[in-house]
Amino acid sequence: MAVSIPTSDATPERPPARPARHAFGVTDVLLLGMALIWGVNFSVVKYGTQQMAPLAYNGVRVSLAAVALLVIAAASRERWPKGRDLWALLGLGLLGNGLYQVLFIEGVSRTRAGTAALVLAAGPAIIALLGRLRGTERIARRGMLGIGLSIAGVALVLFGNARATGPSDNSLSGAFLVLLGCLCWATYTVFLQPYTHRVGGLALSTVTMSAGAVPLVALALPALRATDFATVPTGAWLAVAYSGLMALVIAYLIWYRGMKVLGPTRTAMYGNLQPAIALFVAWVTLGEVPTAWQAVGMLAIGIGVVLTRR
Repeated sequence: MAVSIPTSDATPERPPARPARHAFGVTDVLLLGMALIWGVNFSVVKYGTQQMAPLAYNGVRVSLAAVALLVIAAASRERWPKGRDLWALLGLGLLGNGLYQVLFIEGVSRTRAGTAALVLAAGPAIIALLGRLRGTERIARRGMLGIGLSIAGVALVLFGNARATGPSDNSLSGAFLVLLGCLCWATYTVFLQPYTHRVGGLALSTVTMSAGAVPLVALALPALRATDFATVPTGAWLAVAYSGLMALVIAYLIWYRGMKVLGPTRTAMYGNLQPAIALFVAWVTLGEVPTAWQAVGMLAIGIGVVLTRR
């Protein structure tokens, strides 16, 4: 995120400092790793929700993530938010880690893993639009071109998905749930961004994850009670561990770092790498064969990420 440095009153003749630019560095590398984790996670969740009821699966993985974050936070000396900041983060947690997770899991369980990833790829465009409406984002022409190219890439991939074969290819209900989740995540991201500058990433993640876990587990209680956990296969438990610890703990901490260093729009653009990863993993593990149109779309998305980041 560009930050202007104000000049001193004692030196009025000094020209205003230009906005800071962040070169490609550690944060970008970490965000690439985050995109890999989340790209793989679509197939992991698809497999896990085939072995357990979606709400039960979600309740277990989010609870695991919340407990892990609480343990890590208890061992750290990071300052915790208080007062209005705390209440605001609890409210945002209900949206970004409560409602979003329900819509995401239910949507993925009803449609292809690749399709879900592609729908979520619209997130950066929504985030940029919301940020511009709030006055928190200023997007240069090159950035707008990158966003437009990414959106075009998503459209191409969706067109390719419509031409693919399979019994669940055109599951509009699942895609619609994922889209609603995308809107929740975009809103959460834009309104969360100011807090990343005064609240540490670990505290931020712990508070928002815990806030979302409470109503989510309450909603999942009937499904949890109906699940015979003794019969759940080892692969499903591994899926819970991956989507709980890797996708909701490690990847989230990287996301918050990106929000603080690069801002919401440029951080979100790395999320557009997820469709390419998700489609490839779903092809190898779930047999969801991508089309030529999807390959062209993935290329457009990748170029869009580069243009927006530059």
